[in-house]
Formats: sequence, C-alpha cells, structure tokens
Amino acid sequence: MPKALDGQIVMEKTPRYFVTAEAPGRIHAMSKDTKLIVVVRDPVTRAVSDYTQIISKAPGIPGFETLTLKNRTTGLIDASWSPIWIGIYAQHLENWLQYFPLSQMHFVSGEKLISDPAGELGKVQDFLGLQRMITDEHFFFNETKGFPCLKKPQGNGKPHCLGKTKGRIHPDIDPGVIEKLREFYRPYNHHFYQMTGQNFGWE
Repeated sequence: MPKALDGQIVMEKTPRYFVTAEAPGRIHAMSKDTKLIVVVRDPVTRAVSDYTQIISKAPGIPGFETLTLKNRTTGLIDASWSPIWIGIYAQHLENWLQYFPLSQMHFVSGEKLISDPAGELGKVQDFLGLQRMITDEHFFFNETKGFPCLKKPQGNGKPHCLGKTKGRIHPDIDPGVIEKLREFYRPYNHHFYQMTGQNFGWE
C-alpha cells in the first residue's frame, strides 16, 4: 500500500478479498486499524450475474440450471460452485470477524447503490469520517445500462459510466431453479442480517 500524508485516505479494492480465506489475517497483519467496505447484493441475482460474465468468455459451458443443481430431481444445490458459494455471505463474514470488529466494517447495499447512489455513498463517507461531498447532483441514471453514471455537478467533463462488461442482459433462468436458490440462501441471508444488524430485504 502507498504511504499517505496527513488528511489522506488510501483505498484499495478487489472483489476477491471478502471470499479469500487468507485475506483477513494478512490485512490484519499489515494494519489492524484498516476499515473495510463490503458491497453485497441479492445472492441469487449475484449468481446469475456472475454466470452471465462467465458465458461471455466461455459460451460453451453448461446452462446455469445444470451448474447450480447437483441433482435436478432432488433439487440439491451445488454450494461448491463459485457463483453460488460466493453468495454465502455469513460464512465469509465469520472469517473476517476473527480478525476485525464489526465496527470497522461497513456493508453497502448493491441494490440501493443503484437506486440511491448518493445515499449509500453518504453512509460510506460517514463511516470513513469524511465530510459529505457527494450528492444527487453527481449522478444520472443510464437507462441503457440500468446503472447510475457519475458526473461533475457543474456539468463539466465527460460523465463516467460502467464499462461494457457491466450491465449485460441476464439469460432467462428456470423460475423453479431460482426459487430453489432463494430457499437455499434464505437461512444464510437471515444469519447475515443478524450478524451485520442490517436487513437487506433479499426474499
């Protein structure tokens, strides 16, 4: 990590930290005072989105339903498949809580980050002890992508929108498989709500 001057905050990100078993211990060894920000979304939607990214690079792989279920007859979910396993947030959080207190963690709702980006980033600024500078004036909604874009409030400069790898149209998934996934995640989600003190409303 680069050195910071007084009044500066250094940030670093990767989507794999939260689910990598070795990450909490290594980060704690580097700086036990690190503040952690985790963006989470409905794990069912997240799994489909993950699969959508995968097939964009490997279009010949089996369908989502085939990879999700170990057995179509019994409906047993394959929790070892990465797009499914990543969404078991409570399991990953337990690992982090061995090294960091909950007070050093902030959980961002992926759904609210889309519907109310200024509100969610306001909470992030509060968590980091920063003055709230980002407001609704900094965003406009991109109907094509389905995500907000970042702009300067004065309207100067080109707005920043998500790249072409984001906002892909999801494939149609068997509703029965979606329902089985919701049943699978429900107890994990409720445990996660209890652990974080936040109800993300993933039903």
